[in-house]
Amino acid sequence: MLVLKPVEKDLGEFTVRRTLPARERQRVGPFIFFDHMGPAEFSAGSGVSVRPHPHIGIATITYLFDGVIMHRDSLGYQQAIEPGAVNWMTAGNGIVHSERTPGELLATGSKLHGIQAWLALPLEQEECDPAFEHYPAAAIPEARLKDATVRLIAGEAYGLVSPVRVASRTLYASVQLSAGGSVALPDNYDEIGIYVVDGAIDVAGTTVESGSMLIPEKKRTLVAKRESRLMLLGGDRLEGDRTLWWNFVSSSRDRISEAKRRWKAGEFDAVPGDDEFIPLPE
Repeated sequence: MLVLKPVEKDLGEFTVRRTLPARERQRVGPFIFFDHMGPAEFSAGSGVSVRPHPHIGIATITYLFDGVIMHRDSLGYQQAIEPGAVNWMTAGNGIVHSERTPGELLATGSKLHGIQAWLALPLEQEECDPAFEHYPAAAIPEARLKDATVRLIAGEAYGLVSPVRVASRTLYASVQLSAGGSVALPDNYDEIGIYVVDGAIDVAGTTVESGSMLIPEKKRTLVAKRESRLMLLGGDRLEGDRTLWWNFVSSSRDRISEAKRRWKAGEFDAVPGDDEFIPLPE
């Protein structure tokens, strides 16, 4: 079993804990980037303010437990992401988006807690057209098991089928596990990881605390040492290697170089109504 410890990143207003990519493991199924945001509290006048920036070669999802983030992108979509809902953005051959705290919450102060993840696209879909889909919280299926409550964000597991359309066989679920309770991992995917949002779990004698990710070598049963919130992530293995540089992911280093050039030259489409941007890192 592999346990990935987080790398903390201070973003000024709040801290994120990053477990993917890691030195020991770049991907779990299609998941290539996994950030735990917060929990954070913003006073009036402060909040999330991620200026427009580009992506290629991935799909992105921000799943919130608390707070609201307003998404805007170069396709013209403007959609608030709220707890339990799904904004699924496919970058493909290139998209630009921004993420900001809505104006009304900037005025009053707000909270933020959630997971931001990127999923690499299959080789044959890396250069697909960009797309965006929103699924309200009520559309995400939920099941109550003996000791756990499961919300299935993507994939098929525990008798549930998510409506979220994905590019490859993917598992993504939020699990609430009662103290002392147990739940078996699905066994219908090539790879699976368990991220502990809060609490602690025991897997075959290995304890995993909040902020860490466990990647078991075979199907396992999880036991909660105390009340815990988990994210299950994974899916089938993708063919080929991927390079990740800044916000760009691709199987081709030349394609990443081209994306750098295009962003620096201002050749990506703009986000309507948001004329700021994050410069290309030096």
